[in-house]
Amino acid sequence: ERKEMSTESYEDALERLGELLSCKSDLGKVTATKIKKLFDELEEHKSNKSSDAVQRIQSGYIHFKTHKYLKKPSLYNALAKSQNPKFLVFACSDSRVSPSHILNFQPGEAFEIRNIANMVPLFDKTQHSGAGAAMEYPITKLNVENILVIGHSRCGGIKALMSIEDDAAPNKSVFIENWVKIGTSAKNKIKEEFKDLSFEEQCTHCEKEAVNVTLGNLLSYPFVRERVEKGKLALRGAHYDFVDGTFELWELDVKTTPAFAFS
Repeated sequence: ERKEMSTESYEDALERLGELLSCKSDLGKVTATKIKKLFDELEEHKSNKSSDAVQRIQSGYIHFKTHKYLKKPSLYNALAKSQNPKFLVFACSDSRVSPSHILNFQPGEAFEIRNIANMVPLFDKTQHSGAGAAMEYPITKLNVENILVIGHSRCGGIKALMSIEDDAAPNKSVFIENWVKIGTSAKNKIKEEFKDLSFEEQCTHCEKEAVNVTLGNLLSYPFVRERVEKGKLALRGAHYDFVDGTFELWELDVKTTPAFAFS
């Protein structure tokens, strides 16, 4: 019975305690009191955890509304009617990498798409259609003028990509490995050109090269390529290093446009 109890969920344990209190009338008064106390403490702990999350959400919204929304009524009134972002930004879902926070984008200024390792797959109407739909709207309907792809330091998605030794090997995760294989060409290039470097150093190089792969993949989308060729859309890559606090930016053609860094 103890073994079964150890595998029970938190809620199941609470339920069993409640049943025990209500059904075992022959329990000694002291024992019953102790169990009741434990039951109350567990319920209070569960309630506090939920309350902490709700309070954080509420306090965050109150701060936003007080210090931003109510202080810029003209901005939010205009945004209520329409949006006209100039940037489409691809960034990693990593909690440490928020484009609006890093680049101080204001509401309505940047349409953001975030996923594991800030990748964009090759154009395919049947596979990864969600990525295509997310970028088709800001490009063809909102007419953004700039696409920025931001890689970052210590990226878990890139580390997963660089850890795949055999592309034909069975996936170790449900989704992640299959997704990051979008950047396989970047991994292969780094493994070949920087084979004498440590794994961590290779990952740093791959964080940037994977951005270049995504920039190339973007051109496989007809509505992207057409606008780039007409000069209506610019593609840029970037790398944010939150360890050193630096931001590197480069054009699509890194050979003709030297990268420059902000520190």
